[in-house]
Amino acid sequence: MATADSIYVDPSALLKLYLHQSESAAMNAWRGRTKGALVVTHHGRVEVVNGICLAAHRREIAGEALADTLVSFDEDFADGFYRLADLLWRATLNRAAELSRIYSPTLGTRSLDVLHVASALELELRSFVTYDERQKELARAVGLKTLTP
Repeated sequence: MATADSIYVDPSALLKLYLHQSESAAMNAWRGRTKGALVVTHHGRVEVVNGICLAAHRREIAGEALADTLVSFDEDFADGFYRLADLLWRATLNRAAELSRIYSPTLGTRSLDVLHVASALELELRSFVTYDERQKELARAVGLKTLTP
């Protein structure tokens, strides 16, 4: 099994640790087996926070649950379950544009999905966790090992 410090987890997969979704049990079990701090970018952190807040907007979680879930996410950073990673944004965006030109015409990947794969490459991570099939295809195409808990 890959170690946490070599894995990029797509924020939509991370969100499954905080909201009850169909894949949440499998994601929680995988996270329990994966020791160490997962790498999270600043924009990945924003996506998870926004996803939690969108769940409240969509009435998938109540106001009290919103506050508790956001606190849990912040506590997981404080407790070392995640490590915030800085990226060189110009290089990452250039890499994402290159990947888009090469792969999006055939794979149909969305810009944020491409940006996360580019981020994993720029951080020199080896594995990529996602539940998104197109993103998984892109990650494989660029040489990342893909995992779907």
